[in-house]
Formats: sequence, structure tokens, C-alpha cells
Amino acid sequence: MNTAQFTPAGTLTAEDLGAIHLIGVGGVGMSGLARLFLTRGLPVSGSELREWPSLAGMRALGGTVHMSHEAANLDGVDTVVYSTAIPQDHVELVEARRRGLRVLHRSEALAAAMTGRRAVAVAGTHGKTSTTSMVTMVLQQANQDPSFVIGGEISEVGSGAHHGTGEYFVVEADESDRSFLIYRPFVSVVTNIEADHLNTYGDLATLEAAFAEFARLTDPDGFIVTCADDPGTRRLAETLRAEGRRVHTYGEADDADLRLTEMASSAQGVRYLAEIDGRRLGELRMPMPGRHMALNSASAVLTAYLLGLPVEAAEAALGTFPGVRRRFERKGVADGVLVYDEYAYHPTSMTLALQTLREVAADGRLIVVFQPYRVYRTRDLQAEIAAALGIADELVLLEVFGPGELRGPGEGSAALVEVVPLPADRKVFVDSWDDAPVEVARRARPGDVVVTMGAPPISLMGDQLLDALLARTGTDAGPTPSTAATGPDGAAPAEA
Repeated sequence: MNTAQFTPAGTLTAEDLGAIHLIGVGGVGMSGLARLFLTRGLPVSGSELREWPSLAGMRALGGTVHMSHEAANLDGVDTVVYSTAIPQDHVELVEARRRGLRVLHRSEALAAAMTGRRAVAVAGTHGKTSTTSMVTMVLQQANQDPSFVIGGEISEVGSGAHHGTGEYFVVEADESDRSFLIYRPFVSVVTNIEADHLNTYGDLATLEAAFAEFARLTDPDGFIVTCADDPGTRRLAETLRAEGRRVHTYGEADDADLRLTEMASSAQGVRYLAEIDGRRLGELRMPMPGRHMALNSASAVLTAYLLGLPVEAAEAALGTFPGVRRRFERKGVADGVLVYDEYAYHPTSMTLALQTLREVAADGRLIVVFQPYRVYRTRDLQAEIAAALGIADELVLLEVFGPGELRGPGEGSAALVEVVPLPADRKVFVDSWDDAPVEVARRARPGDVVVTMGAPPISLMGDQLLDALLARTGTDAGPTPSTAATGPDGAAPAEA
């Protein structure tokens, strides 16, 4: 069980860090942190092994990128930042400690960047990235110019981080390694609590206790926002209210403080009526479908309302919400087949996403290309993951992505595919990355919807699928830059 300890947030500021070096800077979380520091005018360098798309933006902002991992990369550096995915015997970590440099986990460096701001920290088993993005856009619409670091990029904005001039700092708080416990939020949002990351926590009770500890770190002058529809967060709210803490809830439940009614979802988006304390706020619409997206948006509305911001700002921001990359992201259409990418890998978020995609598919079929994320999760939640995948009409399954993990006998995708409740001719396990686009091109027909889903590497397959579909028509789509670093192992950029 992972029992990593991190230094609680204190008085350290971003400017105290001096020249900063980030190991594995191509990952979404690390590249966002690099962007934040660069826009604050700090000297930043990073190391990577692959030319990930985020690196071009880092260089454009004046950052230095080393396409190798070696001791010499630390010359002139004051602080080295790493993520949980980086092993402790990594050459740059070892060298940083030998030189006596300041070494910080990504969350510790982020906490330093938040010093002096009112932090809005969004946590939960799933929905964090979308919710953090919605809160950010509502604050922007209300002219608050918040700083933010999100575990994904807001579509059409092309960034997951920004150094703003306002008092608020919106951050996605990661529970996977307990690092969310170093933050000291003014506002804490918990979207849901379900069994996950049990390699860190051991059981659900310990995980729920960690979320309660996170919520208790909220500033006494601030507040906590939770979902009234989720059993885990209902228990959390009851515990915290019994302790006299300020908790506000949202959801379709009759006792929710911000209540959603008359919800309707279609391929064109989702709409609902919102009321708080008997006061009708009006109808809110989003151009993205799904009940889960409506609930995420409600947390942003409630947060803004409690901060004293105009509800009209929330309505305007959510009405034009462009989505987040890798969250219901439309990749394109080829030979009449619509291709999406979706980050979901936990069975609950998979189920919600696939039910929404089925709405989009309408009379067409839903074909899922899934890469499971982590061996322990695939093993422990095999029945639940299989049931979610059973929503598909066709399944193409890749091997589990689990860097640093070893698969035991009977573990992995070969075992998973056997229990997915689909006929044998409608599901297939492919052990080669290059076989997946071939399978999709063979199975898909005009009117179908295809989604790549799961671990980070699968996001790189969308363009290859579009090329394979176009190849059926004899049309050459040309090279696509995002597929340059793909491979059967997927080697994703390091994340926390």
C-alpha cells in the first residue's frame, strides 16, 4: 500500500523555488505546472524522452526542454519537481539529492504557487477535470481572472494552466497518492467517492477517511461543496455537518441545497432547472450531453453562488462550455464514422460516458477501443469494468497500461475480454497497437460511433483510426502529428 508523505503547504512561494526543473515535463499535469511557472516569469526547464505536443508551448514561453534524462540537466537548477510516476532511483532525482537541491513532489510545488491566493480545490473519484474546468470558466466569465492548474486542457483554449491576477486559484486535487492532503483550500469540492486507488488506501473506508481529512483542511471562513446524489459524498457531508462544518450540496436529491429538476439530455447537450433554498435560478444549458456533466456543472454553479458571483456568469460560461480534451472529445469523421476520445477508465465513469455516447450514436452502433489503466484496478474491478464495456456493440481491447506493474497469472486484458458480456464475434483482444485501427476499419460502418477510451496512451490513436477509415475509401488523410509517438506499449508522459 502506498504511504507516501508530502510536506503540508506553508509559506513557500513560487518565487522561492528559483530555477525550476520538472522531470517528465511532457505530461498534462507537469506541463501545466511548467506553463504556470513560465507565465509568472520564472526560469523553467524540463526533461522528456518523447516530443509530446505540450513541449512546443513550453518552448514558446521560454522554457528549456532536454530530450534526455541525465545529471547534466540539473546544472544551474535550484528546485527539482517530480511526480509519483517517477521512480526514486531516477537519475535526475538521485543527482538532485546528491547536490542538495530542493526536491518537491508536483503537488508541493503547486501548493507553493497557490500561496497567498484563495484556493478552490476540486477532488473526487471521477469528474474532477471537467468540474475544475467549469469552475474556472465560470470565474473567468465573472471577471475574476483566476489562476488555475487542471489535469487536462480546456478545448479551444489549448491550455490546462494560467497565472491570473485575481484572488482565486482553481486546482484539481489528486487523491491517488494522498497528495491532495497538502493543500489548504478556501473552497473544497468533492464530486463523488468510490472505490479506486486501493493500492494506496487498501479499502474504501480508508479512502473515505482521506477525503474527510481533505475536507477538514478547508479554511474555516470558506466552505465545502459535495454531491447529494452520491452515497460516498452523502456520508462525507453528514460527517462534516455533525462536526459543525459548512457544507453545501447539489444534485437531484430532494434535500440537495442546489436542486436540479426536469433534466433532459440528448446528443445536442443537457439542460436542467436549478433552484437553491427555494429560489429558482432558471434553466441552465450545456452543449455537452450527459447527466454526469449536468452534475459537474451544478457544482460550479453552487460554488459561484456561494462566492457571491452572479448566476448569469455561470449560465453564460456553461452555455458555451467547450469541453476538455480527452473528455468526450470529438476527433473527427471519416467514411461516415464519428470518432471520439474519452479518458474514462473507472467503471462508473465508463458507464456514464458510454451511455452518453449511445445517445450520440442513435441508430448507429457504438464501437469501443479500450485500454485499461493499471493492473490492480483491472484485476480488482474486473466484473464492473466488463459490465461497463458490455454497453458497447463492438469492443476492441488493448493490453492493460500499467507502467511499473507486473501482471500475474490470469491478469490483464486477455482475462478481461472473456468476461465482457458480448458475443465472441463482437469483441476482440489485440496485443499489438497497430492491429487496433485495422480492427476498427474492418468492423465500423457509416453511422457508427467509435470511441478510444482509457489510459493516457490511447488518446494518441484517434488520428490513426481516422486514417484507417479514410484508407477504406482510397483517401489519404496525410500525416498526423499526434501519432508520432505511439506504440504498443503506449509510453505515456509521466503523471502524478
